[in-house]
This record gives sequence, structure tokens and C-alpha cells, in this order.
Amino acid sequence: MTRKKTTAIGLLGSNLDAGQSAERWEKWRPSISLCSQENLLIDRFELLYQKKFFNLASVVASDIESVSPETDVRLTEIDFGDPWDFEEVYGAIHDFARAYRFKPDTEDYLIHITTGSHVAQICLFLLTESRHFPARLIQTSPPAGRRKTGPGSFEIIDLDLSRYDRIASRFRQEHREGSSFLKSGIETRNARFNALIDRIEQVAINSRDPLLLVGPTGAGKSQLARRVYELRRARHQIEGQFVEVNCATIRGDAAMSALFGHVKGSFTGAVKDRPGLLRTADKGVLFLDEIGELGSDEQAMLLRALEEKKFFPLGGDREASSDFQLIAGTNSDLASKVRTGRFREDLLARINLWTFRLPGLGERVEDIEPNLQYELDQFANRAGRRVTMSREAREKFLKFATSHEARWTGNFRDLNGAVTRMATLAQGGRISVEAVADEIIRLRSAWRHSRADEGEEMIERFISADRLRALDLFDRLQLGGVLKVCVESRTLSEAGRKLFSNSRDRKKTANDADRLRKYLARFGIEWQRVKE
Repeated sequence: MTRKKTTAIGLLGSNLDAGQSAERWEKWRPSISLCSQENLLIDRFELLYQKKFFNLASVVASDIESVSPETDVRLTEIDFGDPWDFEEVYGAIHDFARAYRFKPDTEDYLIHITTGSHVAQICLFLLTESRHFPARLIQTSPPAGRRKTGPGSFEIIDLDLSRYDRIASRFRQEHREGSSFLKSGIETRNARFNALIDRIEQVAINSRDPLLLVGPTGAGKSQLARRVYELRRARHQIEGQFVEVNCATIRGDAAMSALFGHVKGSFTGAVKDRPGLLRTADKGVLFLDEIGELGSDEQAMLLRALEEKKFFPLGGDREASSDFQLIAGTNSDLASKVRTGRFREDLLARINLWTFRLPGLGERVEDIEPNLQYELDQFANRAGRRVTMSREAREKFLKFATSHEARWTGNFRDLNGAVTRMATLAQGGRISVEAVADEIIRLRSAWRHSRADEGEEMIERFISADRLRALDLFDRLQLGGVLKVCVESRTLSEAGRKLFSNSRDRKKTANDADRLRKYLARFGIEWQRVKE
């Protein structure tokens, strides 16, 4: 197996590394010591220096090359004037870390914290623990006793910084930034959704295991998967590509070829070799949306690729390999597909370690207002012109959008479409009350026509196929509508109030929750199962 190269990154010590006469070899100098250790080979040393110490940096680089010819010394000037100004030093080192092209799959990194001011050492410390430097810390020490020359010793350090309050606050800030990044910077207000994103952020930066995103169409699974990839890449935890494929759009040989590649002549039309998406996603992220639509052969191949990082291209007799992280998306009940033989139980067990259910827009109406502004900003970026809403128009749209009448069957795709239409037709760059009224009429019509099919799909999630066939059309239409309201409601009482809002006023004592519970029980459905 090929040895990973070791790259050290450190600041020039303006005092400890100093010396240009022959006497300099009679003192211990930490940057020279780092590259002189018998049990540590530094293949490359990134030596950071201030402009005014260029001559000293050149001498140190030359001395390192004389004691360790195997070490490639690279001098990099970083811009800070006062080495004791925390903000200035942190900013300069942070900029270097952001611009540096790390290759953690082929190189190991060590951050030398012996040189530089104490402020600089702290900055290196923080940026390493926050994974801006995907590295370990290394400390060098002078020879013990009375000896003045020699390489001395070194120690690789791994500390738990979470014990320190001030440093822990840095972790919390990084966490907040990561969570906001996953939400595209939208200040969402739904507590359950915010908690969900916090957990996804925590898992995303600490695990390479598969993630399973469950949720209705248009809930944002694809966008969230891409943001997870971008978050990991920004922290140097991944360096490959983000590859996305909708499994519902590929079938048979086309699916095998698209995912796993093929060799020339493996089927009609295979005029040359094709690498396949799994190999394209090597060292990156593969997002398989609607994974429940994969055929049985593709599921078997995918399971082996996840467990062994190897697979056979279509028509090939030589194994290919790919080390990717899988993010899977689905809007169907994979456990139900397992029971009916349409999805492999062992594959579900493999991808079900981290499962997150994304709520539909109707389940987080508090977030419609910030997302409305986000969609307006996105339209401005696409169209190159700013569009606003009058106060009356915004209030009218939000009143409808957060009411029980708004179904949001397409979730954020519906909201995006509504904003795009209103913004495109806005006269003078301002959406009027009249434009909002026209859009409300259009949304009502679209949702009314989709209601019957959606209700049928909803029932299939909760009762067996045999029991569904035994239901009259009347019961199926009614039950589908009731279940849709239940799924969109946070509590049994809230669902009951929506369903019995008119008749409850005519009753002396209204117990909407009990009334709804008894209705669901007629079909063998429990409220807890609906919410799960």
C-alpha cells in the first residue's frame, strides 16, 4: 500500500528560528528540528512568514534542505502586522486555510504549534480543531539536559477542547453556521425542523455512513443533500464530486449502465466503455433520489458497492471500485416495500442507520414567510432584477398560505412556482394585491384537481392492499382526505379542529380528538402511527 505523504504547516519563529551566522547551528531551532527527526519524515513543509522576515525564512528553508533533502520547503507570505492582534492573525491564517488545496486521501497534515506568538498558536489550535485544517497538532521540544544541539523531540497532540468554555463557544458558533448553511441561510422558525437540521448537521460532519432523507415530493431532499455535501467539502472532509440521479427515471440495462457503468459491446448501443455514476462519485457524495424505485438487480449491486466499495460494470469481468458516501431520498414507505418484496431488507438495514424525515411545507407554516422572501431573492438572482411585494399583497398571500385552505401538495415546488409566476408578471417590479388574488385562484384550482389521487396514495401508506380493495369508493375518498389533514397537523386535537370546525359549534361538548380517534380506529389506524 502506498504511504501517505506527510505535510507540515507552521509559522516561522522570528526568535526561536533566528540566526544567519555559522553559530546558528549551535542552538536548537524548532522548524529545523521538525524536519530532523529520525522517526518522522516530512515530505513537504509549508513555512508561513511575515514579509519583513523573508531573509530569515530563506535561510531556514535552505537549512532544512541541507539536513533533510527529502523535504520540499515552500515559503508562503501571510499578511498580518501585529502578531498579538487576535483578529488580524486569525484572519490571515484562516484565509490561508480556506485557499489551501488539501488532499486528505493522499496526504497527512501536521500543524506545528511551537513557533509563533501565543496568539498565533491559539489560532492554529482553533482552526485545526474546527477542521479548517484537516490535521493533527505537533509540538517540538529542545534536547533534554545540557545539550544545546540536536533535533530534540516531538509530540503529536490530540486534545478535547470541548472542556474549555471559551473554545467550546467557538464550537457552538461553528455549529450555528453549519446549521444555517444547511438551511440555505433561511431563518426558519419551526422548532421541530430546526432541531432536525441541527441533528443532520451533527451527523454530517462526524459520519460517512449513508443518510436516508424521507419526505414528500418537493420537501427539499435534493437541496439538503447538496448542502450536506458542500458543508463537508468546506471542512475538507470530502474532495470528490456531488452526483445526483433520480432512480425513477432509469430502468433495466439503462439503470445498470448509468449507475455502475458498462464495457464496450455489453448491449446494443454500447459503442464504448462508460465509467458510471458510482465511479464519478468516488471520494464524493452520491445522491440517489427515489431509491425505492431501483430494480432488484441494482439494489443488490448497490449493497455490495456500499459494503465492499467494489462492483462489476455491466458486461464486465473486472471489478471497479469507488469510495463514496451515499445519501438516499424517498417519498415512499421502504419498510412497506420490503414487506411486499419490492425492496431488499438488507439494503434498507444498510441505509437506515441515519434516517431523517423532512416535513412538508404544510407542517411548518411558520416558515412560509422567511421562505417567501428567500424565493423572491432567488428569483432576483435568476432574472437579474429585483421584485418586491406591497405590504397589503404580502399580508394577503401569507394569510392564505398559512390557512387550512392552503394544501401545498407540491411543498416548496408549489411555493417556488407561485413566487415565480407573481414576480414574472409584476408590473414595475412590485407584486400587487390583484396579482396575489389571481395566484390564489390558480393554486386552489390546481390543488382541487390533485386531491383524489393524493388521497388514494395517502391511504396506501396506512392500510393493507387487501383492506383497501374492500373499501367502498365513498370511504376511500373520505379516509384519504382525513389522513391528509392528520399528517399535516401537529396534534390529534389540531386535526380534529380542522375536520370538525363547523359541526363542533352545534355540540354542547366538543371532543374533536376523541371523535377523530374513533373514526381512525374503524380502519385499524392509530394516531401515533400517523405521526411516525
